[in-house]
Amino acid sequence: MTVEAISTSPDETLRLGRRLAPLLTAGDIVILSGSLGCGKTLFVAGVAEGLGVPERVTSPTFLIARVYRDGFLPLIHADVYRLSSVAEFDDLGLLDDGADGAVLIEWGEALGDAVPADRLSIAFDVVDDRRTITFTPHGAWCERDLGVLT
Repeated sequence: MTVEAISTSPDETLRLGRRLAPLLTAGDIVILSGSLGCGKTLFVAGVAEGLGVPERVTSPTFLIARVYRDGFLPLIHADVYRLSSVAEFDDLGLLDDGADGAVLIEWGEALGDAVPADRLSIAFDVVDDRRTITFTPHGAWCERDLGVLT
């Protein structure tokens, strides 16, 4: 079941990420899509806070991926915007590296079938200062209660 949440401030976007954190388990894949500056990295920062990650989360755009292992669950935060092919993504081995934690991938919709069928897709749509954040579960994610996000 698709769930929509509205955020009208950076604090609300952070809180929404914190609410997702308890739903994450080892091996989870989360795909984040939306325009530049829509709040994807801020949302991931909220997830990291919810997982107890003590470090400040920053965009992995130029590094491709950042790994946070000091929380309750390891977190890999990737940004595949600069990759030119799915083969480059496969070569990184992020899905294998993240098997014991959660992998959150910005711009992940570009990967198509390279990501597992069991995943959560999160789309950010911005109009003025209002963000509509849509959570679409796929596969095993359909069995989880996303209602806690609204």
